[in-house]
Amino acid sequence: MKINILGCYAATPRSFTNPSAQVLEIQNNLFLIDCAEGTQVQLRRNKIRFSRIRHIFISHLHGDHFYGLIGLVSTFRLLNRDTELHIYGPKGIKEIITLQLKLANSWTNFPLIFHELTSKQPELIYEDDRVSVSTIPLKHRIYTNGFLFKEKLGDRKLLRDKAEEYNIDYTLFKSLKKGKDVVSEDGKLISNHLVTVEPSPPKSYAYCSDTVFDLDIVPLIKGVTVLYHESTFLEVDTELAFPTRHSTAKQAATIAKEAGVEKLILGHYSTRYDNIEKFRIEAETIFSDVILADDGKEIIVE
Repeated sequence: MKINILGCYAATPRSFTNPSAQVLEIQNNLFLIDCAEGTQVQLRRNKIRFSRIRHIFISHLHGDHFYGLIGLVSTFRLLNRDTELHIYGPKGIKEIITLQLKLANSWTNFPLIFHELTSKQPELIYEDDRVSVSTIPLKHRIYTNGFLFKEKLGDRKLLRDKAEEYNIDYTLFKSLKKGKDVVSEDGKLISNHLVTVEPSPPKSYAYCSDTVFDLDIVPLIKGVTVLYHESTFLEVDTELAFPTRHSTAKQAATIAKEAGVEKLILGHYSTRYDNIEKFRIEAETIFSDVILADDGKEIIVE
C-alpha cells in the first residue's frame, strides 16, 4: 500500500504548498482522493499516470478539496481518454461539473459516471475482488465524508520450492493459492498446508478530512493500518477549531489512540504556521507513530 501526498495544506494554494489531494495505491487500484487546484500538475510532478486513475473520491464541496476536478476531467478529454471515470462525492457534484462542461461545449469523449452521496450513515460505495471502499460520515460545516479503503484477504502464499519438492505440476499452483489440496504428478494427495502459508494480513486506510473532533468515528476506523486525519490547528489555536469544524494535532492523535490504529498521518495544516514539525511534537504527546504529510511525500506501508 502506498500513499502519494499531492497536497495537504488548508484553504488557499501557495507557490510552495498545495491544498488537499492524494493518491492511494492499493491492490493494483489507484484511487485519487480529493482534487484541489494544482492536482494535475502534482500528478505530473510525481510521475503518476493519468490513465490509471479510474476512481476519484471527493470528501466535500469546499474549493480546497475539489476545484481541480474540472481541469483534470478536461485534460482527460484532451488526452483522448476512452475508459470510464467514476466520481464519488456529495450530491451536487454532478451538477457543478456537467454545467461547466455544458457551458464550455466540452462534453467528455469517455463515460463520466457520478456516484452522488447523501447518506449520513456509513455505506459501501465501491467493491471489487480485492478491495472495498466505504464512507466515514464526518462533522464539518457542510456535508462531508471520509473514506475507508480495506483490502480483502488475499490468496495463500505458494512455497514454490516445496511445491516442486512434492512434484506438483505448475498448472495446479492457482488451486494451491486458493487453499485447495491437489494431487501430485505421481498420484499422491498433497495437503495444502504443506506447500503454502497464510496470506499477509489485509491492510486498511482511513482518510478523514475535514472534521471537528468527533469520537463517533472511532468504531468505524477501529484498528486500521493507517489513519489520515486532518490537523488544521495547533493547541495554541484550539479555540478556532470548533467554530470552523476542524481539529487540532492533539485531537487527531486522540482519535488515533482511541481507535487503536497502527499509524497516524497528519495533514490539512493551516498556512498560518511556519513549521509543520510542531504538529508532530504535539501529536506525539498522545500517540507515538506519527507521520507528517507533505506535498510530494510518498508513504509506503509494507
